[in-house]
Amino acid sequence: MSDDVLSIIPSDPQWQPDRDTAARVVALVEDLTASAADGAEVEMTWHDVVVVVDCGTNLERIGCPLCQGTLDRQWWGDLLEDHCDDGFTTLAIDVPCCGGATTLDALDYDWPCGFARFEIAIWNPERPWFSDDELAALADRLGHPVRQIRAHI
Repeated sequence: MSDDVLSIIPSDPQWQPDRDTAARVVALVEDLTASAADGAEVEMTWHDVVVVVDCGTNLERIGCPLCQGTLDRQWWGDLLEDHCDDGFTTLAIDVPCCGGATTLDALDYDWPCGFARFEIAIWNPERPWFSDDELAALADRLGHPVRQIRAHI
């Protein structure tokens, strides 16, 4: 069986809220998704290190922000696998297409992917995405800009 996960993460991969603030954001997420009514499950997670929040099988392409070339998904998958147990101490990388220096969170992902030490995940929501106004309300309540990632796993 497959699942869909709509995640909200801070725009800064290192940033984490305090627990009370996070609980207030989860309450807003639950209101916006009507999670209790549709059976969706909302989880919040704090990580000790930066982890990937990817889009699962929704990923169509990864582009280089330096040369606009397409990066091999096997290269990216191997990189993530190398860090699946211990997370990322740095997001700095040299891309194989042009040899340039950039960061994992600067790559051009088609569907969005991200990196974070804090995540709010809505499992099997009955909605595709949050609107710009809803994202602004979530960011306002969190006290930090946010991004959304939609995964199919």
